[in-house]
Amino acid sequence: MAPSLSLQVDPDAATPPFEQIRVLVIEAVRSGALAPGDKLPTVRRLAEELGLAPNTVARSYRALEQDEVIETRGRLGSFVAATGDATHRQLQLAAVSYADRAKSLGVGSDEALAIVRAALGLPG
Repeated sequence: MAPSLSLQVDPDAATPPFEQIRVLVIEAVRSGALAPGDKLPTVRRLAEELGLAPNTVARSYRALEQDEVIETRGRLGSFVAATGDATHRQLQLAAVSYADRAKSLGVGSDEALAIVRAALGLPG
């Protein structure tokens, strides 16, 4: 990982450790602490550093790979994907799909936004 990046997992948090790692890596990519092409530590090394089971870290890496935030290149290891933070791209695609569906159902933009606000738990 980039030298300026340090992951801290809170074992007492309600969020499982694998999810904490996933979110921390995504935040590091978004902030620029991790850049496209940066190599991540091996699963075993990160597990040792964090005092976690290797399967926990491997689960995080699999989720990050599925989210297209990282890519694994076999024996070479895992790297931040060339696209960087793909989560924004996925959200944009979901937003376009939602907007198209709302239009096809005859739902106006104000009502569609109100539904999204409610889903996010935001005040109307």
